Amino acid sequence: MAVPTGTADQAAKPLPAALAVESPADAARGNWVDRRAPAGLRPYLRLARADRPIGSWLLLLPCWWSVALAALMPGIGWSVYAVLLLALFAIGSVAMRGAGCTWNDILDRDIDGRVERTRSRPLPSGQVSVRRAFAFLGLQALAGLLVLACLPPFAMIVAISSLGVVAIYPLMKRVIWIPQLVLGLAFSWGALMGFAALTQSLPASALLLYAGCVSWVIGYDTIYAHQDREDDAIVGVKSSARLFAQNTRPWLVAFYAAAVALIGLALAQAGAGALAYAGLAAFAGHLAWQVWRLDIDDPALCLAVFRSNRDAGLILFAALALQAVFA
Repeated sequence: MAVPTGTADQAAKPLPAALAVESPADAARGNWVDRRAPAGLRPYLRLARADRPIGSWLLLLPCWWSVALAALMPGIGWSVYAVLLLALFAIGSVAMRGAGCTWNDILDRDIDGRVERTRSRPLPSGQVSVRRAFAFLGLQALAGLLVLACLPPFAMIVAISSLGVVAIYPLMKRVIWIPQLVLGLAFSWGALMGFAALTQSLPASALLLYAGCVSWVIGYDTIYAHQDREDDAIVGVKSSARLFAQNTRPWLVAFYAAAVALIGLALAQAGAGALAYAGLAAFAGHLAWQVWRLDIDDPALCLAVFRSNRDAGLILFAALALQAVFA
């Protein structure tokens, strides 16, 4: 498929109907967007990755960890407001993940058009024009802003501070060999948000949790990047998967071990009890299973192992939430 070369004012040339109804090659066929969404909305839902909710989960989980861990702080506790924050962060994660993916695809549309796995995405395939993509980006950003307006002023400031990192991330694959580090800085911001909203501060436990999340993101996104390793080399895109190559396993051990250690220190700073540490042990076991199971030369397995991080994160959240309830 040709990469669109017109201006943002020109309408995108639509795909043949037989192709337009199917998900891009990097999404599972038969997902809810394919089956249930109105045909006219499908390209926009795919642009926001609504057909692949794993990214929203991975953006949301540090937020939920942060809420549950902040609830353990003296004088905070588990409350109706904490539960409300879980819901607000869920809505915000979907909106901002969609906005981030839209922004990423606007910047990467030429690169995506040269990579087999991404050339059928809405922008490089011509299903959505650049102008309409920008308009859609604005709508998603507005939804995120409405969520932001429900938070205390300090939390709003912390959230807004993340926008610079989010904006530059799509460009980093052209500049540094580990763009996953910048993704980690952006995707882990939620680890600060629960503390910012509940305690109006960023104590040591928040910063340690954030650092642990960054390390976790670098690990799991390295696994994800192995799906595109060969195509990235052809188009000249940098990634930790290309950098680590056959040494990926020991690097994953290092990043995942650092994640567990830093999160463990965050638990200690917050005064967590046995339930929280049991959840961390289960989380660590899941990460160890990922390293053992991984085959970097099997793209389908890389995707499956990457997606399993949602389950690892939910295990840890469940333990932290129970600890907060029974503290």
